[in-house]
Amino acid sequence: MKDTFIPSKCDLKKQWYIADAKDKCLGRLATEVSNLLRGKGKTIFTPAQDVGDYIIIINADKVFVSGKKRIQKMYFRHSGRPGGKKIENFESIQIRIPERILEKAIKGMLPKNRLGRQLFTNLKVYKGSEHPHISQKPQIIEL
Repeated sequence: MKDTFIPSKCDLKKQWYIADAKDKCLGRLATEVSNLLRGKGKTIFTPAQDVGDYIIIINADKVFVSGKKRIQKMYFRHSGRPGGKKIENFESIQIRIPERILEKAIKGMLPKNRLGRQLFTNLKVYKGSEHPHISQKPQIIEL
């Protein structure tokens, strides 16, 4: 009888990767990044464990969407207070806080549980091309 393989902490070697979002489609980039965060391309992938890598996304303000989504795509948030509903379109959020667009798209593709919240902490998104993770020596990946 064979036992199920469960990777231990010594089996896990997390890498740091950097992805450039310049002129990339939002959904396709989010799909690739969510798969890297989960570790789906690794041979030791286990659905119930964090075996993924750290991902840094730069140039989040230069991501694009096709068609009329710049104007028609809406983002909702609520403060929890009466009358606290805020609605903004893609274009206004991209000007104000472009990191939130990618974070929201990627978070929606992760599991909706404790593991998904932990995986989301391995994602770092930055507006421009500068980031503070140079000391981790991230590898550049093309997505």
